Amino acid sequence: MLFNEKEVKNKKKSRKRWRITVLLVAMLIALTFYPLPSQKPIQFYDRDNGQLKTEKVAGEQWLVWLYNNPVGEATLWALAKRKIVSSIYGNAMDNASSAEKIEPFIQDFNIDMSIAQEHTFNNFNDFFTRKLKKGVRPIDPDSTVAVSPADGKILAYANISNSDFFIKGYRFDVTSFLDQPELAKKYQNGSLLIIRLAPPDYHRYHFPVSGNTSPNKKIEGDYYSVNPLALRKKAEIFWLNKREYALISNPIFGEVTMAEVGATMVGSMIQTFKGNSAIKGEEKGYFKFGGSTVVLLFEKGKIEIDKDLLLNTSKGFETTVKMGEKIGSQP
Repeated sequence: MLFNEKEVKNKKKSRKRWRITVLLVAMLIALTFYPLPSQKPIQFYDRDNGQLKTEKVAGEQWLVWLYNNPVGEATLWALAKRKIVSSIYGNAMDNASSAEKIEPFIQDFNIDMSIAQEHTFNNFNDFFTRKLKKGVRPIDPDSTVAVSPADGKILAYANISNSDFFIKGYRFDVTSFLDQPELAKKYQNGSLLIIRLAPPDYHRYHFPVSGNTSPNKKIEGDYYSVNPLALRKKAEIFWLNKREYALISNPIFGEVTMAEVGATMVGSMIQTFKGNSAIKGEEKGYFKFGGSTVVLLFEKGKIEIDKDLLLNTSKGFETTVKMGEKIGSQP
């Protein structure tokens, strides 16, 4: 009799556990397909013609799901922001089989390959880190001019201490970003420029001014996406992600910080510059696969940022820039 009672109780417990398991699985499935909020398109100004355009985002649905769905956010915390995931995917782009992705990618994003040095690539990263022909990105030779360090879309802030970041209420935390409180003080009320490189962009970065350079400082961190779709939900990404920076000492522009920020699926940042004195426009390094960002910090009163960049930023829009073109000058 006792044995039968225990057996009945065990069966009830088992059925209860089964119901709970089914309920949890059902909730997980429901949350996975949880309706995603509609997203404002990413719009930017084309600097060449002044037109407002809409960006085509690589992996848009994946990004929206990661940053706006409860299961997606859990996946982001558990996996997507981790180095191992970005490393695995980045390494996959080094595999010869990844070369088959190149042509569809070129066609999908209408990439101008006429300016590339090479047209045959061993793998996707080989294509992604392609060099450009000499002369297609002329460097403004004026020593009183600072140039864009990369192709991309730029946000510009004349006074960082007064500037809201992507999301209202968030400000760019220079101290956390640099991980050096004393150095951060140097940029109090200084200027900030953020150049975002999307996957279709040319992914080598160059010095914005000439000068003596410091060794690169590496700061370990996460691998969140730097796409505006992600930044709308998590503006502090810039001081959470892996980053590297060097100081450039220039007689006109003072001590300029140039930082490279990693992102989801960026295999690595490769620093190709080996000297201690750089020439404006000289290559500093390149990003392997993924979207990424270059950040420039100028001391107070050391740069007058171009008015069109400031105006577009004040309206909440990025502006396209090409490596080597003027972004600011001596005040």
